[in-house]
Amino acid sequence: MRREGSPFTGVSAVFMKEYADHIGSARMRVLEWLVVLTGIGAVALSIRDFKGLVESDRFLFLKLFSYATESIPVSFLFFVSFLVPLMAIGLGFDAVNSEFNRRTMSRILAQPIYRDALLLGKFLAGLATLSTGLVALWLIVIGAGLFTMGVPPSGEEVARALAFLVATIAYAGVWLAVAILFSVIFRSAATSALCALGLWLFLTLIWPQLLVPMVVQLFVPPDPVAVQFGQPSAAQLEWAMGLSRLSPFTLFSEAATAVLQPSTFTLGVVFLSQLQGMLRGTALPLGQSLLIAWPQFTALIAAVIVLFAMTYVVFQRQEVRA
Repeated sequence: MRREGSPFTGVSAVFMKEYADHIGSARMRVLEWLVVLTGIGAVALSIRDFKGLVESDRFLFLKLFSYATESIPVSFLFFVSFLVPLMAIGLGFDAVNSEFNRRTMSRILAQPIYRDALLLGKFLAGLATLSTGLVALWLIVIGAGLFTMGVPPSGEEVARALAFLVATIAYAGVWLAVAILFSVIFRSAATSALCALGLWLFLTLIWPQLLVPMVVQLFVPPDPVAVQFGQPSAAQLEWAMGLSRLSPFTLFSEAATAVLQPSTFTLGVVFLSQLQGMLRGTALPLGQSLLIAWPQFTALIAAVIVLFAMTYVVFQRQEVRA
């Protein structure tokens, strides 16, 4: 039998209801304060260390997002890359299974709302909630820089900061899609949360830091010349970078580095022959930096689409009982 009407009928109703629930929930308050306090702390320490560089640095405002201090050797970018997945998982781990546990799923689907609209509305509501928090945090960082340094950012700095914001939202969308996928697979909210957190730890810490070097050493033969100097070969470096990019953390870090550091000319392996004639410290135009980061942007968006498609297939095959 063919369905009647649009499969997106009811998306707006689900979106508004879920968005209101997220914004007013105590869970969102805790997650917002966690990210805001951590981010503001990192930015405050960065401003304290490079306040004297106002006249000597063309892209001073971008350092608010990527500068690491001596006291805390991690940047605001590093904090965001770790905390944004926690926010996304916290919003999405019980998005669907909570309806089953409360026995409200059958009542919802009894209305003129298809499963397509239910999933899409929940995902868009979670993404809108994350975007609201990230935009507010972005504005707080820019405002803190204006208030402290007294120098307005240039148009290119604002554009690069906006590109960083878009990359952060796409990164959050990946982990939100992961959390919703596990909330569809498992009926227990605790199980879905643990699985999502476990996958996050695996792809963020274990895979790029521990498993990728082991896989490269096992399957990519070393170069005898490189072994004499105690360095990996070019082939091993390329394989390591390629395998590391299976992690959303790596993709986001590379995209953010390309747009926040204008002197980044490539995200791959660089040979000495490629550096001939290049001026050290030269900044790339914004368009060139976006071209460098475009594959990472595309990969993050593609990951969101693939994960949402998997969630849709699994949810469509589940039986809903009253």
